[in-house]
Amino acid sequence: MPTYAAFLRGMNVGGHRITNAELAAAMAALGFAEVGTFLASGNLHFAAPHDDAGELEGLVEAHLQTLLGYAVPTFVRTREEVTAIAAAQPFPPEAVAATAGKVQVVFLRDEPSAAQRNRLLGLATDDDRLAIVGRELYWLPRGGISDAGIDLMQPSLYPGPATMRTKRTVERLATRL
Repeated sequence: MPTYAAFLRGMNVGGHRITNAELAAAMAALGFAEVGTFLASGNLHFAAPHDDAGELEGLVEAHLQTLLGYAVPTFVRTREEVTAIAAAQPFPPEAVAATAGKVQVVFLRDEPSAAQRNRLLGLATDDDRLAIVGRELYWLPRGGISDAGIDLMQPSLYPGPATMRTKRTVERLATRL
């Protein structure tokens, strides 16, 4: 069976709580195998008898909506996609070394159009570098994201839902696939 990672938005924030064990059980109930969670922020890995990540996103979202009573935007990536995201180096190594910030990955549902790419990349500054590779927006803030000059979690920035993880989280999750 193909192996996937899922990045869930809004887990264990804003009064919503689900344990990793409950989340893993919910995914196993969908017929997924080798289900594992990573950290307590909605990161999953699993094997599924499907070959369409978009279909899996819909399945997981519908199941969690029913189970939890609220929408959980879900971003499913194949093992190969997660490996590529983890290996990506969208910023020069010297730029990464010169900042106190951590490279962030914003997962998007779809690859941005040319106009959306231009609008997003137009937000970049010398303190907040941005790059887009496929369906992911990479962000290198100069320091902590709460001190950044831009707020990349504004829903109006994207054509659909988005969720963010540190690149280090993605790298660590990739080793579990």
